[in-house]
Amino acid sequence: MNLKQLDPSHLHAHLDGDASHSHSIEARSQKALAVALGLTLLFAVVEVITGFISNSLALISDAGHMVTDAAALGLALLAQLIAKRPPSARHSFGFVRAEALAAFVNCLAMLGLVGWIGYEAVQRLLHPEHVQGGIVLVVAALGASINLLVAWILSRNNDSINTRAALVNVMGDLLGSLAAIASGAIIYVTGWLQADPILSIFVALLILRSTSGILRESYHFLMEGVPHAIDYVQVGADMAAVDGVLAVHDMHVWDMSPGHPALIGHIEIRSLEEWPPVLEAVRAMLRERHGIDHVTLQPEAAGGKSL
Repeated sequence: MNLKQLDPSHLHAHLDGDASHSHSIEARSQKALAVALGLTLLFAVVEVITGFISNSLALISDAGHMVTDAAALGLALLAQLIAKRPPSARHSFGFVRAEALAAFVNCLAMLGLVGWIGYEAVQRLLHPEHVQGGIVLVVAALGASINLLVAWILSRNNDSINTRAALVNVMGDLLGSLAAIASGAIIYVTGWLQADPILSIFVALLILRSTSGILRESYHFLMEGVPHAIDYVQVGADMAAVDGVLAVHDMHVWDMSPGHPALIGHIEIRSLEEWPPVLEAVRAMLRERHGIDHVTLQPEAAGGKSL
């Protein structure tokens, strides 16, 4: 058969005995992200306008955070749509990494927002500006209600790293709304203008803490790091301990998609005739002890000969 006439879907197919993971995401619904995006974007516009009217940094920060949330949710929705696409002749692994990439970009945007809030807060501590506390209090309370609703929607569908990243953004925004409420109340009752930048800095630090975890997780996945739940050294030791295995080398372990680890490596055995039972034993061990079912191994007979 002419190789150019091969159906790419056949090359991606998993036959009996192959790993059971999928190269695409089929079961996840985008409805939750779409609803959350609509609510967040709508109220972001409201907060941007009222933030500048009231001259409140806490409210403007919360508005900026909601705009970032809207971008995060939009990227999350787009990434999940892309991730549903099956593998192709040019993308044999599929598009599941689009989710981690979007989460990584979202986190970088959050870091930029934190830097801006910090800079503005310092400026206002040095040079306090008048803030209309009453407007801040009312709008921030409405924002907190929207954030609670969006967080509840996302928490019911948080099985992907990208949705969790969006949820972190929303939870950070909820903290921003609570800080804005406190800022508005303090200024309205006491007239103490420094409450606005101080609470903004507090929220920025909380956002920084929550964002860093998702940033590390998405970076680790994009760099094909060893899954956190897997002990790389122990996996190699367990493979070497299988009867018939003389040595293990050139071994790599990574996540094909979140929660679906894969392993490739070379195994030295006494003779190539022993390979079928050794392969079955190694695969069974990896599946039972380490949860790795996508395994690609190359046998090498003692002395360097390989299949």
